Amino acid sequence: MKHLLSIADLSTEEITSILDTAVSMHEVQHREVKKLPTLRGRTIINFFFEDSTRTRSSFEIAGKWLSADTINLTGKGTSVSKGESLRDTVMTVGAMGVDMIIVRHPASGAPQQIAEWVDCSVVNAGDGTHEHPSQALLDAYTMRHALGGLEGRHVAIVGDLTHSRVLRSNLLCLAKLGAQVTLVAPPTLMPSGIGAWAAADGFNLSYDLDAVLPTVDAVMMLRVQRERMSGGYFPTAKEYAVTYGLTPRRLGLLPEHAVICHPGPMNRGLEISADAADAARSLVLDQVSAGVAVRMSILYHLLAGEGNDQ
Repeated sequence: MKHLLSIADLSTEEITSILDTAVSMHEVQHREVKKLPTLRGRTIINFFFEDSTRTRSSFEIAGKWLSADTINLTGKGTSVSKGESLRDTVMTVGAMGVDMIIVRHPASGAPQQIAEWVDCSVVNAGDGTHEHPSQALLDAYTMRHALGGLEGRHVAIVGDLTHSRVLRSNLLCLAKLGAQVTLVAPPTLMPSGIGAWAAADGFNLSYDLDAVLPTVDAVMMLRVQRERMSGGYFPTAKEYAVTYGLTPRRLGLLPEHAVICHPGPMNRGLEISADAADAARSLVLDQVSAGVAVRMSILYHLLAGEGNDQ
């Protein structure tokens, strides 16, 4: 592995290897001294053109705990804000001899393009409405740990599917790990062409959340991305919450063993109620904790893993 651009680029064995390595990395969080010498002498650039709390900070912590030198850049703090092209900016950064660029960008496909411009490793930390591979890996890690595995498990992904890059990565990742997935959303938030994709890849579609919840092992609520919406995708926030939100009433529809996930940030009271977000079966904070471990594993596999000759 040199880059992590899409879950589609990973085999089932590579995904499993990343998740297994993350188990060992997770132990570091419980140490008094949270430091490994693995990436000493390596330089990692976190280049974020969009706001982020969880992804950016967890990649930064992951790099520092592996002893890499990490530098944070944003679009506003670079020559991009002066009119320089993305190509010239990233090639300038790459020419400084860095080992990795972790990039979040509002344009789908930007990390793939950057990987063609630079010689260092590139990690996609979220591109437009395309993919967010490290999020899917940490989601899989969290659910796998809570449920004892994902083979044959039923996962419902609910909410704003049209604008979600998390959805696309999770569909690919969960399928490779043997889970059965059902997508639930109002018709206006089902992505164009999703029916053909579902028929080809074997996942299910539903508009009825109440009917799906009693059958799941895990339910993942996706954020309603109002900043990406132009026009009315649903009449009111209250109507959306009543019809597609994980309300206190719907908690009672879940099987006793079923767990709740949300990649964050959460719109409490919209796609998820406070009762659901803070329930004992909620894995929201577990996902945050797993994010550091999984991203440590990603950095290890790209920069120090077996067969890596950078």
